[in-house]
Amino acid sequence: MKTVKTAAVCAAAFLLTMCSPVQKQQPVQTTAKRIAPIDRRAGNIRTYAQAKGFSTRYCFLVDMRMQSGLKRFFVYDLEKNSVISSGLVAHGSCGQGFLTEARFSNTPGGGCSSTGIYKVGVSYVGQYGKSYRLHGLQPSNSNAYKRAVVLHAYKGVPDEEIYPRPLCNSFGCPMVSTAFFKHLASLIDRSDKPILLWVYDDV
Repeated sequence: MKTVKTAAVCAAAFLLTMCSPVQKQQPVQTTAKRIAPIDRRAGNIRTYAQAKGFSTRYCFLVDMRMQSGLKRFFVYDLEKNSVISSGLVAHGSCGQGFLTEARFSNTPGGGCSSTGIYKVGVSYVGQYGKSYRLHGLQPSNSNAYKRAVVLHAYKGVPDEEIYPRPLCNSFGCPMVSTAFFKHLASLIDRSDKPILLWVYDDV
């Protein structure tokens, strides 16, 4: 998404999380507990990809139930049945200035993230450099293209986890670090079929 105010939102988030008392940490799931539900979801998306003609080699899974300071964007190898990499990803602010936890809406101009399965479309060069257009394939994200929700990098997103601090917000785009974006781009550009990205907040 063309997030003109992203820098301001990230700056505000930085000040909020650095200047406010750190809240009591919630238990962080072990890697095994994080991965188990992903394996089940990957099986579902594999079936969907086979039926609809999408890539059955890789998929991208974003678990919005996890706190934003944790790596919750997973690259899943559907042939090896395993997560091969993960990174931080921002959720939308919903026009609230800053949201610690994700809220969801498909409303144009709402600035929220939208759950659902997306097709990763063609790339273009915009305000944040190379970005990928996203096409919502379900009612919950059907306005993604109209809303200019895209996959892009932002220099304010770090490479490593920052939990218990939250990550800065986007305006609805899955916004990742520059290094992680380059990794995603290498997979997308080499794929002979469109890759699916699934944003979810349920089990």
